[in-house]
Amino acid sequence: MGRIGPLRRRLEQVGLGLTAILAVAMIGLLTVDALRSYPFAGGLYDQARIAGRLLDSLLGTNVFSHPFMWRSIATGILIGVVAPLVGTYLVHREMALIGETLAHTAFAGVAVGLLVSATTGWEGSLMLVALVVGILGALGVQWLAERTNTYGDVPIAIMLTGSFAVGTLIISYGRGMSGFNVEGYLFGNISVVTPSGARLMAVISVLVVGVIVATYKQLLFITFDEQAARVARLNVTWYNTLLIVMTAIVVVGAMQILGVILVAAMLVVPVAAATQVAHSFRETLSLSILFGQVSVIGGFVVSISQGLPTGGSIVVVAIACYLLAILASSRSTAPISTH
Repeated sequence: MGRIGPLRRRLEQVGLGLTAILAVAMIGLLTVDALRSYPFAGGLYDQARIAGRLLDSLLGTNVFSHPFMWRSIATGILIGVVAPLVGTYLVHREMALIGETLAHTAFAGVAVGLLVSATTGWEGSLMLVALVVGILGALGVQWLAERTNTYGDVPIAIMLTGSFAVGTLIISYGRGMSGFNVEGYLFGNISVVTPSGARLMAVISVLVVGVIVATYKQLLFITFDEQAARVARLNVTWYNTLLIVMTAIVVVGAMQILGVILVAAMLVVPVAAATQVAHSFRETLSLSILFGQVSVIGGFVVSISQGLPTGGSIVVVAIACYLLAILASSRSTAPISTH
């Protein structure tokens, strides 16, 4: 057992290092894609396309030579980092349902954007509209939780059903209008990932990772003992709001690949798998990110090779990881320390 512990930690560190390198590479790829009109970036863009064609010829695929597939894969890789990162705090605070709620809220935002676009010809970013509505929904949930005497999950349930009701009303009203198509956002579709949506996901990833690194100790304190944090005069309301807003931002970015119906899975399932085998909160964070990456990469492989929906493939792989983690765990309940 003495040898297994250090070996396991080393493997986790190697996995996190490779994940960090991959995530930085994806952000770099999206940056080059965004700046390809400039000479230096244009040269790198052309080299990347040549590398993609070579990779396709080696693997016998028709994937990596298409820029829209780069954006989709890069977006998925970044989702595999930030969704489990935020989800770890949510799961340990028994707030797993908040992801589903904010996904439905963001869906209402997409429906509003589609309706405005269909009726006025507006050509703005639907993801930005969903982001604004999602953040407002997150603030609404926090406001209800702070101002009402109901049980903690009641405001979440009210916002979930209310936002989806608004979305369905807008969809019914806009049905038949040209350009009014919400199916891709409901179930997830790699063709939904626009250049602006992929760049938004890159910005979201940098911001979320930076905020969690900067507020790690405070969020950890609130997660495991909110009352003690209040006694210690920590601004609990501010950090709760920060966590919910970060969740809304991540949900909007992940909705492009996973869709409204499945987006909460990446906030919960990799974390659930990690808690089965982790011995500390920090290790849960690390393993949830690794499980997230395995889910995303494995899901893309299944989707591309079998011609199946990407979102569903990612979630099925994530659940398979969870079941394997249960089988690999030597205990029915994993005690998590706060270290």
